[in-house]
Amino acid sequence: MKPALGLVRVCSYALLTISLAQGTAFAVTTETLSLKRAVQLALAHSPAAGQAAADSQRAFASYREAKDQYLPQFLIGSGLGDSWGYPLSLEGSAPSLVNVTAQSALFNPALRDFVHAARIEYKAIGEENKDRRNQIIQDTVLTYMELLKWEQEIDQLRQQHEEALKAQQIVDQRVQAGVDSQQIGKQARLASARTALRIIQAEGAMDVLRTNLSQLTGVPVNSLQIAPDSVPGFPEIPAKSEELTKTEESNPAVLYAQQHAIAQGFRARAEHRSLWPSADFATQYAVLAKFNNWTQFFQNGVFQRNNATVGVVLRFPFFNPSQHAHAQAADAEAIRATKEVDATKNQVSQQTLKLRRSVEQLRAAQEVSELEYEIAQANVQTMDIKIKSGSSTINEGDQARVDLFEKYNALQDANFQLIQARVSLLRVTGELESWVDQGK
Repeated sequence: MKPALGLVRVCSYALLTISLAQGTAFAVTTETLSLKRAVQLALAHSPAAGQAAADSQRAFASYREAKDQYLPQFLIGSGLGDSWGYPLSLEGSAPSLVNVTAQSALFNPALRDFVHAARIEYKAIGEENKDRRNQIIQDTVLTYMELLKWEQEIDQLRQQHEEALKAQQIVDQRVQAGVDSQQIGKQARLASARTALRIIQAEGAMDVLRTNLSQLTGVPVNSLQIAPDSVPGFPEIPAKSEELTKTEESNPAVLYAQQHAIAQGFRARAEHRSLWPSADFATQYAVLAKFNNWTQFFQNGVFQRNNATVGVVLRFPFFNPSQHAHAQAADAEAIRATKEVDATKNQVSQQTLKLRRSVEQLRAAQEVSELEYEIAQANVQTMDIKIKSGSSTINEGDQARVDLFEKYNALQDANFQLIQARVSLLRVTGELESWVDQGK
C-alpha cells in the first residue's frame, strides 16, 4: 500500500508541475497587435462605440414610434362594476365584460411631417456616429503611435544614461584629483539626472499608454505587443482649394448639422400643421353585462349584449394660442439649426486651414531638429578626434554628447508632433479610416 501511495503522490506532483508550467506559458503568451487590428478592436470594444450604437437605436425607435401611428393600436380589457340606476360610463366607456378598441391615424398632415423629421434625424445620428467613429480611430492611432515612439526611444535613452553615468564617474575622479572644479562635477551629475528623468518619463508614459490601448482594444496589458511595420506612410497633402471643398462635402460634423437642420424644419412645419384638421380611424366592440341594469332601461328586447361601433373621428382646431406659441418656438429652433450649419462649415474650414498650416510648420520644425541632430553628431565625432589629439578636453567631449542627447530627444518630440498634426488633418478631411486600412 505504501509504495502505491507514494507513486500516486509522485504522479500528482508531476501533473501539478505540468499544469503550472502550461499556465505560466499561457500567461506569458503575447499578441502582436498591428495598427489596423488595434483600430478594429477599438471600434468593437470602445464604450464610445457602444454609446453611438445606442443613440442610433434610440433614433430609429423614435422614427418607428411616429410612423407606426398609422397602424391600428388594439386594446382589450373590461370595465366591471355594479350599477345603481342608469349604468354610467367608466373612464369614457360603458361597463362591460369585454371591451376591444382600435384607433389609428387616417389623415394627419402634422404627423406626416413628424415622421419625415424622425427619419431624417435618424440619418443625422448616423453622420454623428461617423464622427464618433473617427474620434475612436484617432484616439487609437495616436495612442498606438505614441507608444511606438517611446518603445523606439527607450533603448536610446538607456544608452544615453549609461554614457552619462560613465562620464559622471570620470568627472568625479577628476574632481577628487583636483583636475576639474566642483561646478563641472555638478554639471556631469545634472546630465545623468536629466537622462534618468527622461527614462522615468518614458516608462511612465509607456505604462499609461499601454493601459489605455488595452482598454480601447480589449487585449490584456501583459500580452499586448505593437508592430512598428504595420503603420502606413502618410499620403501627400492635396491642394488647398481641393481640400477645403472636399472637407465641407464629406465632413461628418457638417453632414450631421445639415441633416439636423432639415429635420428641425420638418418639425417646425409639423407644429404649424397641428392646427390643421385631422381624421383618425376608430372602432370599439363591447360585451355588456346584464347585472348593470341595462334590462331595466332597455326593455321589450331592445337591449343587446354585443355592441360595435366603427367610424372616423374628425378634429377641426380653430383656437389654440398655446400651440401657436409652440410652433413659433419650433420656427426659432429651425432657424438656429440652419445657422448652425454655416457655423459648422466655418469651423471645419478654419480647423482644416489651421491643421494644414500646422503640418507645414511642424514639418519645417522637424527638418530643423533633424539638421541640429546631424550637426550634434558631427560635433561629437569632431570632439572625439580632438580629444585623441589633445586639442580638446574630456569635459568638452561630454558637453558635446549632452547636446547630442538633447537634440535627439527634441527630434523625437518634433516627429511625434508632426504625426499628431497629420492624423488630425486626416480625420478632418475624412481620410483617416482609409489611411489605417492601408496598413498591414
